[in-house]
Amino acid sequence: QVQLVESGGGLVQAGGSLRLSCAASGRTFSNYAMGWFRQAPGKEREFVSGLSWTGSSTYYADSVKGRFTISRNNAKNTVYLQMISLKPEDTAVYYCAAGVSPVTPSSKYEYRYWGQGTQVTVSS
Repeated sequence: QVQLVESGGGLVQAGGSLRLSCAASGRTFSNYAMGWFRQAPGKEREFVSGLSWTGSSTYYADSVKGRFTISRNNAKNTVYLQMISLKPEDTAVYYCAAGVSPVTPSSKYEYRYWGQGTQVTVSS
């Protein structure tokens, strides 16, 4: 079992920045690939970014490439999502997720453990 707790969300103006954190506990964090997903009201949960268990491979949705950066610190059992140049369309609840070697990192079905989410609101 892996427990995930997100933090760092909030209200920010368009063009601003936020850094989300996801703290993991339970089984060995470094064994898991990690992902960030988001869900806006009335929409499906969508992939934002993923990171292999080694940290050597990263994946991004086209909508966030060049603006978001995923990273992990295995010593702190934490994964981060640095977000810059935020847009109103980035407004959503952001979830982190953990999975064992997902074949398709962008698929939510590849992740077994999920956090409760943190709200990000970007005002125009």
